[in-house]
Amino acid sequence: MTNDSAPLLELKDVHAGYIKDLNILQGINFRIYPGELVAVIGPNGAGKSTLAKTIFGLLTPNQGTITFKGEDITRLKSDQIVRRGMCYVPQIANVFSSLTVEENLEMGAFIRNASLKPLKQKIFTMFPRLAERRRQRAGTLSGGERQMLAMGRALMLDPDLLLLDEPSAALSPILVNSVFEQIQGINQTGKAIVLVEQNARKALAMAHRGYVLDSGRDRFEGPGQELLNDPKVGDLYLGATKGKLAG
Repeated sequence: MTNDSAPLLELKDVHAGYIKDLNILQGINFRIYPGELVAVIGPNGAGKSTLAKTIFGLLTPNQGTITFKGEDITRLKSDQIVRRGMCYVPQIANVFSSLTVEENLEMGAFIRNASLKPLKQKIFTMFPRLAERRRQRAGTLSGGERQMLAMGRALMLDPDLLLLDEPSAALSPILVNSVFEQIQGINQTGKAIVLVEQNARKALAMAHRGYVLDSGRDRFEGPGQELLNDPKVGDLYLGATKGKLAG
């Protein structure tokens, strides 16, 4: 990770929403540098998932600009953004249930012309559980395994930036730990990751930097550990009233 270069992705004064003239995001400023893991936290309804969808072109901003690798992508559609090196893993409906694990991975590489065998082997090395279940239908996997498959499928395109929307949602504590370890491992390979997450403590503890969203605005921004131990952030967003919040 390096912050002495230009941002990989940058949002400036972005307003966006699902209904015309009703913005959920109200002037978001956000950036992530190559190799960074940046957590986005905040209360329900803060605009976290809306931010991810706007970055990925599923929503078009009503105001502001989004640049990726120095290019203005504000008005681009998702398929155009994928071809520029960004992938998105949504919270739900993120695997093809009727297809096998291996077929899901192959679907993830739909725009690649190269041989898929080395790519699949790389994913199976990263996620040994998927290798064990390569012939199994995705719909029969556990919640944690489905999240691993969704991330693996996105990585089949070898993206520069991975957007993860609530990857720990509805998982047991043991599976949450496993998924977070996998996310950290992916980041350690050099992939930049935007982690939109309800588990604020775990997300901030592993993030290089974090943003706290509230009512569609970026209220706080800073190193993950600093936000984790900031009393103002703790009182308002982490349910803590005193002391440090790590753990």
